[in-house]
Formats: sequence, structure tokens, C-alpha cells
Amino acid sequence: MKKLVLSFALSMLSLTAFAQSHYEKVMTEKIAKIETCKTPEDFNALSNDFQRIADKEKGKWQPNYYAAFSQIQKGRVLMRENKMTELDAIADQAQKFVDLAKEADKNNSEIYLLQKMIYSLKMMVNPMERYMTFGTKADEMLKKAEELNPQNPRVTLIKAEDIYFTPEQFGGSKKKGMELFKASLDKFNSFTPKTALDPNWGKSEAEYFISQSAEK
Repeated sequence: MKKLVLSFALSMLSLTAFAQSHYEKVMTEKIAKIETCKTPEDFNALSNDFQRIADKEKGKWQPNYYAAFSQIQKGRVLMRENKMTELDAIADQAQKFVDLAKEADKNNSEIYLLQKMIYSLKMMVNPMERYMTFGTKADEMLKKAEELNPQNPRVTLIKAEDIYFTPEQFGGSKKKGMELFKASLDKFNSFTPKTALDPNWGKSEAEYFISQSAEK
């Protein structure tokens, strides 16, 4: 009887290990695709992939995090194409995933940074009218993300973007933004994610802005 119990226990451990390794393998493959996505359609398809993983892997924050991040990246592409009227719907979709990620991990700097980025998308639909609402909320979420992890390089990166692209009459500064891009790169160079599935994006963006400055 003891042998049967032990055999059953070992079988269950093997199944659990297989399921975990399959989850990690699929997530690693999908996370790698973030770097290759270019179009809104690419990011939307990737978000759907992460959503399907999240539906199967209840209680894990990363799948919903990446589903939200993919939607945000889709919004950022459309923003560069000046398609501002589409940002509200994308931000709302990303919000659903962020809410689910927060349920799994309530005090995560990375998740609060996504919340900041969602509010920024909402603000960009009409900055003059929405800054006092969504702009203020975005600033609050950025501060919260920094409080939870002052060494998070992505927090410094997004802060750099905000200052770099904000006109000087509204408190922005190309020079200060560039200083923050360099500070974020320093943090990236010493940053190690807690797990292989935790966020590790942003370094190439910091390097890009710094290289553009060096060329001038």
C-alpha cells in the first residue's frame, strides 16, 4: 500500500513539474515575440495569446501583465500614427488585464507602472481636457511604482519619456529626459529579474534614445 501511495505521489509531482515546465516554455516563447511585434495587429494577437494562457493559469500575475502590456504597446503604436480616437478602447481592454494581475500580486511595481501607462493612453486622447484627471492619476501611479521598487529601471525609463516629450513650457526638458534615459540604462545594467518570466523590457529603448543624442 505504501508503495502505491508513494508511486501516486511521485506521478503527481511529475505531472506538476511537466505542467510548470510547459507553462514556462510557452510563456518564454510568447515574451520573446514582444520584441518582434511591429503592428497593432501583431500586438493584439499576442495579447490574445497571453489571455488564453491566463485563463488556464489562474493566480499567476505574469500572463495578465503581458496581455495588458501588449495592448498598451498596441496603443503606443497607434499613438505614433496619430490615431488617438482608438486609445480609449485599448486602454479599457488593458485595464481588465491589469486588474486581474493586481488580484494575483497587489504590491508589484511592474503592475503599477502599467497602470500609469494606461492612464497616459487615456490622457493622450485629449491632453488639454484630460490632464487634470488621467494625467494626475498617471503621475500618482508612477510614484507608487517607484516607491515599491526604486531600482526598477522601467520606472526611470517611462519617467524619462514623459520629461523628454513634454514641451518645456509644461515642465518638460530634452536635457533632463536624456539624463534620466542614462540613469535608466545604468539601472538596466545592474538589474536582474526575479524570475525568467518577470518583465525585462526597455533597455533597448533607453539605448536608442542615448544613441540618438550621441549622433547629434
